[in-house]
Amino acid sequence: MRVRFWGTRGSIAKPGPTTLRYGGNTPCVEVEGADGTLLILDCGTGIHALGQKLAASRKPPLQGHLLISHYHWDHIQGFPFFTPLFIPGNEWHIYGPGGMDHQLQAILAGQMTYSYFPISLEEFGSSVHYHNLGEGAFDIGGLRISTQYTNHPALTLAFRVEAGGASFTYIPDHEPSSLFSFDNGGPGPIPLHLQDRRHVEFLKGSDLLAHDAQYTLQEYPSKVSWGHSPYEKTVEYAVAGGVKRLALFHHDPLRTDRDLDGLVGTAEKMAAKAGGGLEVMAAAEGWEIELPEDPAWKPPPIPASCSAWLSGGGPKTGGTILIVDDDPLMVRLLEKSLEAENAVRLVTAHDGEAALKLAMKERPLLIILDWGLPKMDGIEVCRALRRNEDTLFRKVPILMVTGKRLDEKDVQKCFDAGASDYLTKKFSPTQLRSRVRSWLLRSASA
Repeated sequence: MRVRFWGTRGSIAKPGPTTLRYGGNTPCVEVEGADGTLLILDCGTGIHALGQKLAASRKPPLQGHLLISHYHWDHIQGFPFFTPLFIPGNEWHIYGPGGMDHQLQAILAGQMTYSYFPISLEEFGSSVHYHNLGEGAFDIGGLRISTQYTNHPALTLAFRVEAGGASFTYIPDHEPSSLFSFDNGGPGPIPLHLQDRRHVEFLKGSDLLAHDAQYTLQEYPSKVSWGHSPYEKTVEYAVAGGVKRLALFHHDPLRTDRDLDGLVGTAEKMAAKAGGGLEVMAAAEGWEIELPEDPAWKPPPIPASCSAWLSGGGPKTGGTILIVDDDPLMVRLLEKSLEAENAVRLVTAHDGEAALKLAMKERPLLIILDWGLPKMDGIEVCRALRRNEDTLFRKVPILMVTGKRLDEKDVQKCFDAGASDYLTKKFSPTQLRSRVRSWLLRSASA
């Protein structure tokens, strides 16, 4: 499996003399399997040069597969400038997160309306097929692709590509759910938050990991909820997951080549101190790596319940979100933030006892539960739901929200009670919507 980086910058392209070595184009990575299967991960501005290369070196018919992690501008702006889409005889399959109001073809068409671009989606010369994805796995040629939602203000998928026993994991945009971690006796600390541990499990054992590393821990406090990782946490994830090689990715547009050299130096020291043999570098445009494949390796069958193909477009019609909070202003804020989710119905309760009764009646797809409730606090409600004989309440996602500043003991208490996730009440509406959408889509496909 061959991996080549065509764009490594995050947020906005930054060409110029200070970004010559690591590159100024936004995300695009080419992956080619030993059987010739062609994948392209994201279509930031880096895809333009890749398109020029493919148009010059590959005569039609060319078949390729474009996987889009999410639809923020820096990941789709190069799409209308990808020359192979305009060449008759070519065939392209395009994949991206779908469900609820996220429909891949409509979103891509939106940035190519005549107000923004002179050519519409329908004018491509090649044959184009669109596929909406959720969490799970699917095969393209000899490549096994696994997907998992990340923590980002937009619905975002990470991709893990495996072939012949080799693995490349691509996580361009991800914010830690928590900065807390603990020592488990192995190399490097283990994340305390359950979703961060799930994140580490997804990237575990990767031969190559390209992971969001846009910020530093010093910068991060002013960037909370923007959806990106401090590079120090990225190194922790890679060490905890036993990754062989880490490519720091999605470089901040203000980060110069010299700055990135400094980050890599510090990251290398962190990895060496932790042990485990992690190799660290910063992803650079033009960098290419070959991951050897074993021809005898065969991926296990994908159970139907684990397929990444979305059926039905998301939550079933009439599904319910239960909001539990005793503060009318917070209830209104939550309702306002979620009013665009027209696939679901919102119901509210204002104390713990009422929450339990309403949960039994409504059987919600998701519960957003305040910690500090009258009569029964959120922790007690969560425990009561998880003890219920009805299996629905043992697995329904419970998103705990709190206005208190949580320490490690609070976080552990939250998860011990059975919470699936938590948010502090400084969250942004986009952050809330992203968490809710990912939990609803998981719940609907379970």
